[in-house]
Amino acid sequence: MLAHGSSAWCLNPTFKMKRKLSSIQRPFLLHISGAYCTTTTAALQTILGIPPLHMQLQFEARFTSIYRLRIPLPPFITRTQLHDLEMKATSWSTDPSEHLKPNQISFEDGEAYIGRRDIINIFTDGSKTEHGVGAAFCILTNDIWAYQWSAKLNDNNTVFQAEPTALHEAVIYASHLPNHNTSKIHVDNRASTMASSNSKSTNETARKIFKILLSNPRIKVSCVKAHAGNISNERADQMENDATQHGQPYSHTKLPKPHIKGLFRKRMLEEWQTLWKNGDTGRRIYNIMPSVSLRPTNWIREDVIFFSQHGPFPAYLKRFYLSDSDYCSCGGIGTALHYDTECIYTVSWHMRKPGQTSNKNG
Repeated sequence: MLAHGSSAWCLNPTFKMKRKLSSIQRPFLLHISGAYCTTTTAALQTILGIPPLHMQLQFEARFTSIYRLRIPLPPFITRTQLHDLEMKATSWSTDPSEHLKPNQISFEDGEAYIGRRDIINIFTDGSKTEHGVGAAFCILTNDIWAYQWSAKLNDNNTVFQAEPTALHEAVIYASHLPNHNTSKIHVDNRASTMASSNSKSTNETARKIFKILLSNPRIKVSCVKAHAGNISNERADQMENDATQHGQPYSHTKLPKPHIKGLFRKRMLEEWQTLWKNGDTGRRIYNIMPSVSLRPTNWIREDVIFFSQHGPFPAYLKRFYLSDSDYCSCGGIGTALHYDTECIYTVSWHMRKPGQTSNKNG
């Protein structure tokens, strides 16, 4: 509810707005942590790994502005251009009456077609490793490797983008083959096959594949088990692994949505870290946790009270000119707070001596 319309009112929040959002967030932080109500909001946010509310809403506003509203952001936030982002496609890619033939897309194992010499078998693969993102396909004709293609994608691309990219390039190659040749493209990723067979897919690459298959019924796509000992599929897998390091750069695949979200999340953490470092509250917690993180600590309620020193601790009581004692002037045994030798407050677990009557004014 709070994030509704945040791109219109929280892209550049004012100081008054930040304070209002902080007052809304504070009760939730207190209830989650179980800390004393005097514990600072900044300390609770760091302990629980929850950024300030205005930063979370600003994160949503920035993402909506650039990804949905197509409004460029200042360079100090991100240097990513609008034309570099992969956008979600809308509406139908073709007329609803047009659809693929039943035998063009098969989700069953297509290994039985590999041995046939009257079919051109094409094997595709894509993956993401610590070295980068790669896509490749190879063609087997009469037990001879007739052609192979590989490319290195942007390191920020995802594996789901690499798989459709390899399938898209394979479909383009098969569409230029003579009309009397039947091509069978084997894909070891079921998700990309399903996306390519859906005319309402929101992926632009999947829509391009669908249109090419629609105009070329002789091209068929089927699934094949990955790492099942198939020599042809293993060759395609080896090619895309090599492409992650030595492949030709491929710039047609745009940056995915998780990439821009990661940039904004990193920016939010940097701003939160600066606010936490330069703040004037929660310094006791800052000495223990100088860096902020989205991961909460494993502290229980007693740990939060102890490390924040907001509770029955001398360092906290001295702020109010109070001291703790084992005995109360009313005769009770337990923890009592005194001011000028007069009992002004006794904690809930205050105990009376045997036979002593209750002193309501104690």
